[in-house]
Amino acid sequence: MTAQPDHPNAKAGHTLISVDAMGGDEGPAAVVAGCALSATANPDIGFILHGPRDQLEPLVAKRGELSGRCEIRHATDVVTMDDKPSQVVRTGKDSSMWSAIESVRSGEAAVAVSCGNTGALMAMSMIRLRKLPGVNRPAIAVLYPSSNPQGFNVMLDVGADVRADADDLLRFALMGTSYARNGMDLDRPRVGLLNVGTEEHKGRTELKEAYDLIRAQGDATGFEFVGFVEGGDISGNRADVIVTDGFTGNVAIKTGEGTANMIGNRLREAFKYSPLSRLASLLAYTSLRRLSKKIDPRRVNGGVFLGLNGTVVKSHGSADATGISAAIKLAAQLSQNKFNDKLAARVAATLPSEESVK
Repeated sequence: MTAQPDHPNAKAGHTLISVDAMGGDEGPAAVVAGCALSATANPDIGFILHGPRDQLEPLVAKRGELSGRCEIRHATDVVTMDDKPSQVVRTGKDSSMWSAIESVRSGEAAVAVSCGNTGALMAMSMIRLRKLPGVNRPAIAVLYPSSNPQGFNVMLDVGADVRADADDLLRFALMGTSYARNGMDLDRPRVGLLNVGTEEHKGRTELKEAYDLIRAQGDATGFEFVGFVEGGDISGNRADVIVTDGFTGNVAIKTGEGTANMIGNRLREAFKYSPLSRLASLLAYTSLRRLSKKIDPRRVNGGVFLGLNGTVVKSHGSADATGISAAIKLAAQLSQNKFNDKLAARVAATLPSEESVK
């Protein structure tokens, strides 16, 4: 199988986004508001909203931006954050989350977006969409603010599976590279493997094995392997793609979010300390606002499930309308670039397996 070029296709068309309206902490009102923001910004997208019709119809009716561009698909049940994935896959067929994924499986919608339970969403997506040939474990990839020229690194996995062996990490590197090409228009992404040090002799056995596998694929697959990277490089300028297992990645990203929130709170306290500090905050307002936009997690909200026969974007559970709109924007961009087709071709061409060899 010949891989398609991993570059964005500028040709745009009507894109239908399947949205689980019931999954977020803020409720369906925030989801509908996020859809309305997206509809205003992008005239080429439409929506299928999944959830109880009696709750969604009044919310959609208030949003003129959604007139003629939003279909409500009735689903009675809601997957909560406390539900166990194993239970949900057995009993959740009437849920808004299941219905949203089904629209992608049937080909009706291009991509699904949900703010709901991550474990349940991944379990449902794997059952209904199935894994791509050549992929052992799917991964969740996120954009992490960094000092790179593009402003972000791709990091994966951040929670799809707590384990990953050397072969999985190689596949993560390939999928992350394809995402960086399509999401950030990088011709030759730099890939780093997260470890406790940059020396080749450090780390667990599977990391050392993955080091050799990824290094061997670099030139053939069109990325630059920079070797082992450390935690400080996640937000640095040494790599464009950070590869790790789901346990480490999830801890890292949530540590980063917590640190950013703590610094923001401390800055607000400092600027309220005295009349002089309040004056200083006014003088620095423009610069602080620019900084806030660059690191605002709402504006890069959306983890992409990589390695499935369909595109699913996981929005943060606490996302507001701005965050949900950002996740929808990402979903539309990936769909219009035919990202999943290119990713499937890349993995199949580079890593033939019993499933992909015909």
